[in-house]
Amino acid sequence: MKTSTFVQSRWPGVLSVLSVLVFWEAACQLGAIAPALLPPPSAIAVRALAFFTDTHLLAQLGITLQRLAAGLALAIAAGVIIGIAASLFRSTSKVLEILIGLLAPLPKIAIYPALLLTLGFDNAPKIALVAIDAMFPILIATFQAVRLVNGKLLWSAAAMGTSRVRALYKVILPACLPSIITGIRVGAVIGCIVVLLAEMLASTNGLGHVLVSASRSFRTTDMFVPIVIMSLVGFSLDKALACAARRAAHR
Repeated sequence: MKTSTFVQSRWPGVLSVLSVLVFWEAACQLGAIAPALLPPPSAIAVRALAFFTDTHLLAQLGITLQRLAAGLALAIAAGVIIGIAASLFRSTSKVLEILIGLLAPLPKIAIYPALLLTLGFDNAPKIALVAIDAMFPILIATFQAVRLVNGKLLWSAAAMGTSRVRALYKVILPACLPSIITGIRVGAVIGCIVVLLAEMLASTNGLGHVLVSASRSFRTTDMFVPIVIMSLVGFSLDKALACAARRAAHR
């Protein structure tokens, strides 16, 4: 019963994706779209499968994933710590609200040249850009979740002799975990976009560099492969985090 319900709930989404791919493939085969400009999905799929047998390209994927993982780790640590600290102290909560309102809407890619000049052209500026961009949704989710924790839970914990630090781990974090994971889901998707963009702008390796190299030599099919691979990475991350959020909500 659960399996059939799962399939039924996912079927509309799968059908919509298949419809787009079939229309795209048909348009290319009928000549409505020039394959040199927009290759058919079948050609991209063949090249994507070949990608996983190429050790050099797999190494580029590994470099991108390392940068993404490092950036997300920093974003999660900073977002959760700052969000909890600011929400627990009234003197800092108002300041943080103003800073979030000012800084969150800014395109962080605008500071990438400054990061390159400050941190060099290797991994550090790309990791920093991912961390900065992915931190804000995690920070906002944590900040709001802690502020919405039922005060009675904290009063009960204090009445039982639970220290403030122990209440943080026993009461606040468990209550906020589903919301924090939701913020991490948003941050992970943003991180996938940002790491690819950073590598496209200034890098000698990684999937972004592979994409730019393919576009410069007019290999349009190869150009779409890093996009597909990164989409699959983001999709997998999002689904894994969604599963973690459901488990945290039912603990």
